[in-house]
Amino acid sequence: MSDMRCGTKCFIVTIERGDGRTVKEVAARSQVDARKMVRRFFGEDMIIRSVRRK
Repeated sequence: MSDMRCGTKCFIVTIERGDGRTVKEVAARSQVDARKMVRRFFGEDMIIRSVRRK
């Protein structure tokens, strides 16, 4: 989803859209950064259910 940066960790993000639930693996510095990246990639019309560190 993005390039690796210093201090990057792996997060598991569960999102829900009109067509169902999706689980994505995101490389980000924090949970907040992971949420921002997912919103930027999938758009604002989805709901983020959970963000967990892998």
